Amino acid sequence: MKGRTPEGCILIGAPVQSGTNRLGCEMGPSAYRAAGLLEAIRDLGLPVEDAGAIAPMPFAGPPHPNRAIHHLAETAGWTLALTEAAFRHSAEARPIFLGGDHSLSAGTVAGMARRAEAEGRPLFLLWLDAHADLHTLDTTTSGNLHGVPLAYLTGRPGFEGYFPPLTAALDPARICMFGLRSVDPAERAALGSGGARVHDMRDIDENGVVAPLRDFLREVTAADGLLHVSLDVDFLDPGIAPGVGTTVPGGATFREAHLIMELLHDSGLVRSLDLVELNPFLDERGRTALLMTDLAASLLGRRILDRPTRSF
Repeated sequence: MKGRTPEGCILIGAPVQSGTNRLGCEMGPSAYRAAGLLEAIRDLGLPVEDAGAIAPMPFAGPPHPNRAIHHLAETAGWTLALTEAAFRHSAEARPIFLGGDHSLSAGTVAGMARRAEAEGRPLFLLWLDAHADLHTLDTTTSGNLHGVPLAYLTGRPGFEGYFPPLTAALDPARICMFGLRSVDPAERAALGSGGARVHDMRDIDENGVVAPLRDFLREVTAADGLLHVSLDVDFLDPGIAPGVGTTVPGGATFREAHLIMELLHDSGLVRSLDLVELNPFLDERGRTALLMTDLAASLLGRRILDRPTRSF
């Protein structure tokens, strides 16, 4: 018997900014609310609840010998809290996590992996990002922990005692990465040996998004898997989404991004969603928050003919 995807959604604020050294991401959840995300979901006829914001839990770990790392205990505390929130709220609804920097995915994906294990199903992850975020605590030179969640989630060594223990590590073969265009040498080595599907922007330029995404979604369907989508603002080209602290030119276009969301909706597979790295302090009159809100609405079923016209 195939597993079901809950119809309703629950918004969970995750004002995390311990994973970066630039202030502003903690304002992301408020920006999504101001951009009308809850109302957009309600207009689609879907049940939706706003659960407010969560806070990090206490986590006592030793200092790490890599002196570049900052806010390690705080990030681990966020990971613990988000793991619990993702597991709890995904029982009867589709959680949408309003970030906050991308370190939050260490918790949201870990919680969804726990949910998948509880349902006897595999977890798959669609990672929409300019970066691989595959650094370990030993390889990061910036010390910014928004660059480590995939290394932690796939069980790479070096996190023991510093981050919460994983209930179930994510199989790299169940990860599909779209939009990469800024990958460090240590991450490149990890990608080469890991087994994840990787579609960088050159691949997207040459082959488009439809065929590779449909291939991945067919695999999720065949395995009766749960699908978590993690959408980083920097997946998008900074010309259309300037409100992010890690701008990388050459990102996804407006139509490429919406097409991905529309295909995801058509699949009926998405169980949970991260919206991360929005920095309203760097945005232009809310245009990035509005675009990310529109993308979430497309994923949940808004059609092209329903899309509002806006003047900036």
